[in-house]
Amino acid sequence: MAVEEPRFLPRAGLQRLIDRLRNQFQQVLGPQVCDGAIVYGPLQRLQQLPIGQGDRQAPGSYRLEAAGGERCFAWANGPQALKPLLFTPEQPVWRSVRNADGQLEFLPMPAEPESLAVIGVRACDLAALALQDAHFLGDPADPWYVARREGLFLVAVHCTHPADTCFCASTGDGPTCCDGFDLALHELDEGFIIEAGSKEGATVLADLATLPVSREHWTAAQAQQAEAARTQRRHLRPAHELACLSDALMHSHWAEVGRRCLSCGNCTAVCPSCFCHRHEERPAIDGVHSAHVRSWDSCFTAAHSALHGRPVRADTAQRYRQWLIHKLCTWQDQYGRIGCVGCGRCISWCPVGIDLTAEAETVLGAAYV
Repeated sequence: MAVEEPRFLPRAGLQRLIDRLRNQFQQVLGPQVCDGAIVYGPLQRLQQLPIGQGDRQAPGSYRLEAAGGERCFAWANGPQALKPLLFTPEQPVWRSVRNADGQLEFLPMPAEPESLAVIGVRACDLAALALQDAHFLGDPADPWYVARREGLFLVAVHCTHPADTCFCASTGDGPTCCDGFDLALHELDEGFIIEAGSKEGATVLADLATLPVSREHWTAAQAQQAEAARTQRRHLRPAHELACLSDALMHSHWAEVGRRCLSCGNCTAVCPSCFCHRHEERPAIDGVHSAHVRSWDSCFTAAHSALHGRPVRADTAQRYRQWLIHKLCTWQDQYGRIGCVGCGRCISWCPVGIDLTAEAETVLGAAYV
């Protein structure tokens, strides 16, 4: 929800926004091309953004390609979302030290406040952030997540170039950003319509050299958002229909998916809402120090379901069934909505191109014909 009237920011004014954020925050991140993908990296100059860059995605396929023009955000998404910036892949939880008396002391790892601004956040990732908030800001709250979340400033960009794998329109999470941002940008050929979604965003906006939004610019922005939603070919059923997945535990299709799935965990790694993790001890070689670390894990690993040394979900079909039913069905009981935001990353980054929208449709098809 905008807290100020939208304004028009000429394209060159984006550098002024970057400079303004760099003066206020410890670090500013923005999308950049690295190793054939668009990922977040430290941002100092407008020219670091993926200007004129597009992407082509399909099941099991992600490729960058020239889009032409001067647009910085004419692409759908990369493998990275906001999750690794807040729920980091590794988090030291505590450390143990043997003191001079030979006794062990256990010391908690402090949650250090951080201030971070991120430019280029998409609507699906704002929705995923809200899901992460529901999990990590609950009772008890995760102190490391809290420290990073409180210092986070988000500059969102309304998505205009969804990939073939995107389906955020059907989940209600895009392509237009509705809330959860500090600033949001509609990118046009001539520049940006910029609006503030928080008081902090309004303060930054007031420091920029902006112009009134013309009727032509506003019409163009609304038209490209409508087109971005219209062109999405994949979709998920409504939440109440997805809830019926829990009644299909014995469906024969799970075995068929299990024969294709590699249990590699790529889908859970790129998913912006997954939060499975494991804990492990890492003793130092000196025999005096040891660290207890929380690391990302996946429900596709056998060890993740281990009880008393044996996995509860012993084969891949059971693990895929657990992931899909939790994501689309039982997540509704936990957090009041499905755990999928329609970003399509799990489809693009699956080595064998498994499409969760197609798998859910196959399982549910017999119930809704």
